[in-house]
Amino acid sequence: MGLNSSRRTTLRLLSRLAAGVCALAACTASWAAEPLRIGYSDWPGWVAWQIAIDKGWFKEAGVDVRFDWFDYSASMDAFAAGKLDAVLMTNGDTLVTGAGGAKGVMVLVTDYSNGNDIIVAKPGIKSLADLKGKKVAVEVGLVEHLMLRAGMKLLGLKAGDIEIVNAKTNEMPQVFATADIAAVGAWQPIAGQALKAVPGSKGIYTSADEPGLIYDVLAVNPANLNARRADWQKVVKLWGRVVAYIDDPKTQPDAVKIMAARSGVSPAEYLPLLKGTHLLSLDEGSKVFEKGSDYKSLYGSTEVANTFNWFNKVYGFSQKVDTYIDPSLTHAAK
Repeated sequence: MGLNSSRRTTLRLLSRLAAGVCALAACTASWAAEPLRIGYSDWPGWVAWQIAIDKGWFKEAGVDVRFDWFDYSASMDAFAAGKLDAVLMTNGDTLVTGAGGAKGVMVLVTDYSNGNDIIVAKPGIKSLADLKGKKVAVEVGLVEHLMLRAGMKLLGLKAGDIEIVNAKTNEMPQVFATADIAAVGAWQPIAGQALKAVPGSKGIYTSADEPGLIYDVLAVNPANLNARRADWQKVVKLWGRVVAYIDDPKTQPDAVKIMAARSGVSPAEYLPLLKGTHLLSLDEGSKVFEKGSDYKSLYGSTEVANTFNWFNKVYGFSQKVDTYIDPSLTHAAK
């Protein structure tokens, strides 16, 4: 290659690089001008953000945020479609969206389920063991499916011992009312609706039986996180204020009133749902972000979810769990 040809090649490469830098700069500038878009759905650890929304705390903190309300599955679909900068979901489901091409980095653990995820069974069924040979409806590949399999494993039940029927979580009350379904998996308040749909039904297995199996997280698009890290740091820090407001006996009634209104139920109905969710302060969340192999660690819990997802062919390749977790914002905010 001659000198002139080499120079032309170099100039073309520099031109492309410059164009890429300009495109990234333009994208970053565009993001900076827009509010952070966060998808949330009807789970106490996520509805808690309504307090910060209604109280104007984001504006006080100097960060522009827009929360969009969805059914849970739809929130993940919106994130995967690039319509959201972040979404509130479980740690295991973060891997599912990531394996599908929509990577989310977990920067905050809002809570762990402590009884609000429930396997609800029809009258006469007293335990998971009684479901052998029967049909159970769950949303395949999502969190209730994981919880059901974890419970079955503890009892020595094999995968084929229970027939899994796939259904959307928000449709479980209607599905549960059909004659051939013995049980359904759902989280509150949908689980409560399922209990009402079939008189005499009851919860036979809950997330309280496996604390830390299900962590709930704020997962952020990696490019947006890199471009607006200072803004996301403010969001994470505000979580501490939200939890303190809920935990304080003086302000808890107001907190519950706000959360209940967002979910469309009375405060009296909502308070038990809140008790089934162990909200994590920033200090507690920081400990969960420490590496470990058991359910006390987000890393250990997420690795269990990864093994489950891969084994059940939710996705084709085992995910690198560490690449989905960034503890730095929580550590800095506590």
